[in-house]
Amino acid sequence: MTTFSAVTVLGAGVLGSQIAFQTATHGVPVTIYDINDDAVAAGRQRLDAIVEQYVADVGEDHRAAATDAAAGIAFATDLAAAVAHAGLVIEAVPERVDLKREVYQQLAAVAPEKTVFATNSSTLLPSAIADATGRPDRFLALHFANHIWRQNTAEVMGTEQTDPAVYERVAAFAEEIGMVPIRVRKEQPGYVLNSLLVPLLDAASQLVARGVADPETVDTTWRIGTGAPVGPFQIFDIVGLRTAHAIASASPDEGAQAWAAYLQSEYLDKGKYGVESGEGFYRYR
Repeated sequence: MTTFSAVTVLGAGVLGSQIAFQTATHGVPVTIYDINDDAVAAGRQRLDAIVEQYVADVGEDHRAAATDAAAGIAFATDLAAAVAHAGLVIEAVPERVDLKREVYQQLAAVAPEKTVFATNSSTLLPSAIADATGRPDRFLALHFANHIWRQNTAEVMGTEQTDPAVYERVAAFAEEIGMVPIRVRKEQPGYVLNSLLVPLLDAASQLVARGVADPETVDTTWRIGTGAPVGPFQIFDIVGLRTAHAIASASPDEGAQAWAAYLQSEYLDKGKYGVESGEGFYRYR
């Protein structure tokens, strides 16, 4: 028995699908909500791809269990139906504060009173959204990294209004689904992981945007110089170039805007989204 008997994930994107899969592999009933049938169909395709990625990482012996877990995930396009029995709702919608606030206002009107809300936002502070949830004492951030069964941290970050008991329940749930809960003790943009990672990615992007070096050279330099297994542009591909573009586009910084334009013209417009599409800065099977 896990802390929450049923979980709903809002958003069938890259991380939303992974969160649902990771939760399902640990025996928790999961529903994924998205806005229309096309988004649901894309989410089902992502789950198929996730099974293959997962099996490649953990071994062929786990294929049957992974396939069963993915097949057991329910999908819904009706928000009220999707959250009717949820003890925990994990929101993984695009990184726009206006969109997230709108989603939470809709969610607050239909979710059971007991339900805990968690945002997977990687760039927004939960306090920027808390009042829109209608239950700031039962709202916090639960941030996962991409390929969450492999990079299995779950950063737990509340606000001054988050009930400490709710915080600990969410941390316990994270551990129950195979994550290492990282307790962030106060609100911090980027939590712990991205506070370390984002400056690296920003520096790498500017080296390329200013024509100092190409992505392969930057990655090679980083891997040799630090012993790291991957370079910043390999990380960009894992995170997803659409996510990188959204974050850069939202920044008023001139360099960030130039980087966003470069990603749009050289990659996104050509269908190169990173690992999820099979090609980004590098090509993948």
